[in-house]
Amino acid sequence: METLAQQRRRASKPLLWIGIGSIIMAFAGLTSGYVVSRTTLVANEQWLTFELPSAFINSTIAILLSSTLLWWAVSQIKKGNLGGLKLGLALTLLLGLAFAFLQVHGWKQLVDEEIFFAGAGSNPAGSWVYAISLFHLAHLAGGVIALMVTLFKSLRGAYSAEDYHGVTLLSIYWHFVDLLWVYLYVFLTLIR
Repeated sequence: METLAQQRRRASKPLLWIGIGSIIMAFAGLTSGYVVSRTTLVANEQWLTFELPSAFINSTIAILLSSTLLWWAVSQIKKGNLGGLKLGLALTLLLGLAFAFLQVHGWKQLVDEEIFFAGAGSNPAGSWVYAISLFHLAHLAGGVIALMVTLFKSLRGAYSAEDYHGVTLLSIYWHFVDLLWVYLYVFLTLIR
């Protein structure tokens, strides 16, 4: 008979995929709302066209590098290299935090260009960029917390080449959040 811990472990990956599906649906709704607003407001000449902040491309590079490092970290634990896992997780965490910093810096660049989220002088085009990037950042925050927990567990020796389930779950979520941002960046760049 399976223990409760074994049942939870077996259910964790399907539950993660259900959560990812829910996030996909939420972002599908947001990007659809963006397209509808843009279509309506362009027809009425009320849509503000502007370039995305340069910090957004830098944040994209940071998150792609973080995903590459996490892939490397997973390959290291599969070989039994706990030191490589720890290093990869730590660097991935630093790049995840750099991504968040660069996103906030991108919002500052928007404010400097007088593109505001809400209030006097705001425009729906700018509001959508803030809303979409903030919603993504909230999901990245969940990944950063998971990275911290996984790094802490790796420092305590919780993973081995035979048992790295938690690292696998983190990796699936982190790569998803990474690809989601790449999609959002391309979407916001092309549909201006």
